[in-house]
Amino acid sequence: MSTIAFSLIVFSALMHALWNLLVKRSRDKTVFIWWMFVSSSSLMILALPFVAPFPAPSLRVVGLAAVGAVCFMLYHLFSGRAYRGGDLSMIYPLAQTAMFWVPIWGILLLGEKVSVLGVTGIGLILFGAYSIQLRALAWTEVIRPFRNLRDPAVLAALAAGFIYSIGAVIDKTGVMLYPPFHFTFMLVLFMTLFMTLNIVRSKYRGRITAEFRNSRTLVLISGPVIMASFLSFRYGLQLAPMSYAVPVRQVSLLIGVMIGVLFLGEACGRIRFTAAVLILCGAALVRLG
Repeated sequence: MSTIAFSLIVFSALMHALWNLLVKRSRDKTVFIWWMFVSSSSLMILALPFVAPFPAPSLRVVGLAAVGAVCFMLYHLFSGRAYRGGDLSMIYPLAQTAMFWVPIWGILLLGEKVSVLGVTGIGLILFGAYSIQLRALAWTEVIRPFRNLRDPAVLAALAAGFIYSIGAVIDKTGVMLYPPFHFTFMLVLFMTLFMTLNIVRSKYRGRITAEFRNSRTLVLISGPVIMASFLSFRYGLQLAPMSYAVPVRQVSLLIGVMIGVLFLGEACGRIRFTAAVLILCGAALVRLG
């Protein structure tokens, strides 16, 4: 994995952690996320004159952007359903099972090759991401989320992880066929459109302007942050195997822990610290691999 690709993806992880912090600090989170995408898509429209001319997209590229947007929307939908019916310590690790599928799809569908160091690094990142919300360093706790596979919350979390991995394949295919900026632009527009179809329902009447008044500064900050996160990741994805890029982006979990401890006054127990170290070591091995 090249230094440029690694740096882009780590920077994307930082931006990813920051926009999640902004969402956490907002009041009406569903409406705020819509505003966030409106802000980022507006910035990308303003940036169009300063980048290369928009090449005519093929139907395949447009379809990839639309399906990719659907995948990421479904990921958030299933994650939300899972969290409504299950504990964070059970649902969060299951949603990280995307890291299990991504290298498989990379090898089988994209013909990627992963070195021994790379496999080891991916394994450490996966285990660190899975462990970061566990309540104890014990085998019984590790397997606890899988004990009731018929639980709707468990099934929704597993579905979220699987769908995210499919979205990652679409992302990788898209940026290999089309310039990353323009593919990201179409992806963000589709996601904004899909979220708008949801936000115009009567239950959100009055909440859109209220959230903008309450979180105006956060909305304005979120636009460039999420745009930087999306673009840097897809430029890095163009330069690196998907099998490496997606796991390395889990460095955002490490950054999230640091933000929580340094700025939000959250406690950092032994489990979270150990998981963060595993993610960091795994990312280093992927870089070397």
